[in-house]
Amino acid sequence: MDKPQILRVRGDRDRAAVFVIRGAVFVAEQRVPIAEEWDERDTTAEFLLAKEGDVPVGTVRLVDQGAGVGLLGRMAVLPEGRGKGVGAALVRAVGDLAGEMGLKRIELHAQTHALGFYERLGYVAHGPEFLDAGIPHRHMEYELSRT
Repeated sequence: MDKPQILRVRGDRDRAAVFVIRGAVFVAEQRVPIAEEWDERDTTAEFLLAKEGDVPVGTVRLVDQGAGVGLLGRMAVLPEGRGKGVGAALVRAVGDLAGEMGLKRIELHAQTHALGFYERLGYVAHGPEFLDAGIPHRHMEYELSRT
C-alpha cells in the first residue's frame, strides 16, 4: 500500500468526514456516549484527515492549549486503515503541524492498549491510569526538538 495522504482539514466535506470516522470508531465501535465524543474544542481545533486515494480512513485533532502546549486527541482510524501505518502517519503529521504552530510540547491521553504505539513514536507516559468515557487511559507527552 502507498503511504496515506495526510491533509489539513479546510472544507466542509473533509470536516464532515472527520466526524463520520470518529462516530464509527468511538461511538459505534468503542461505545463512547455521543454526548462525550464531541466537545467544545471541536470548534477551535485543527484537524488532519488521512486518505487512501480519495477515501478518508483516519483523523486526529490538535488543540492549542496555550503556553506552547498542544493536545493531540480524538485520533481514530477505520478498520480498513488499520495496520497500514495510517495512525503513525497521523501522529507524525500532528508533530509537523505543532511545529508549524510554534508549539514546544504535545500532550495526549492514550488508551492504555495504545501506549506501546505512542511510545514507538517518541511519546512518554506519566502519571497514573485514569478512566475517560469508561476506558482506561494514561497521560503522555512529546517534546518537539528544536533543530
